[in-house]
Amino acid sequence: MKAVFVNTMGDLILIGALAAVWLAAGLLADGLPIAGTASELRRRARLLSMLVAAGAAVFVAVPVLTGVLPGDSSAPAAALLPAVPALIVLTVTARRLTMLRRAAGAFATAPLAPLPPALRAAAAHPLIAAPLQVTGLAALIGLPIAGDLVAVPGTDMAGIAITVAGAAVLAIGVRHAARHSRLSLLALAPIRRTPRELSSTRLG
Repeated sequence: MKAVFVNTMGDLILIGALAAVWLAAGLLADGLPIAGTASELRRRARLLSMLVAAGAAVFVAVPVLTGVLPGDSSAPAAALLPAVPALIVLTVTARRLTMLRRAAGAFATAPLAPLPPALRAAAAHPLIAAPLQVTGLAALIGLPIAGDLVAVPGTDMAGIAITVAGAAVLAIGVRHAARHSRLSLLALAPIRRTPRELSSTRLG
């Protein structure tokens, strides 16, 4: 019983750390578009890249540590839930973060300049924040599995959790798509003005 308790606590610590890192990354990504300056956006994007690397390191640590420790472990099964969105983060989101840092770095000579609307819209792209937040949500759902409260493959509770998670993922995607669309329209607004409108704006 003591060995089982120790294994369960170890699983909860691993998956808890996984959830904490990815939830923190999702929260930080949500605040990227509200950065006041390009230099602030660059700092946030750099910190976010570090959190993504930390999250990937925890993923690697799960099978390594559970393989070293004796006894059965539920942590690898729990880590499978966030593995798919994490792959999207590592293949798509990480590349977009690199592009965002480079674009923000172009304003290094004017650190106090307001964040350009186009760069703000790019920071709000759904493929940046949504995969991070979905990964954090999936890791959070993995905690009951790590604690042996939910069996895999599923019980009725697992089915309910999957349904709720699916609805949450849809809501996250719709929210970020709507915000990106709104900010993209604001970025294009000056381009869509007619010459007469631009002239009256300058005179005003």
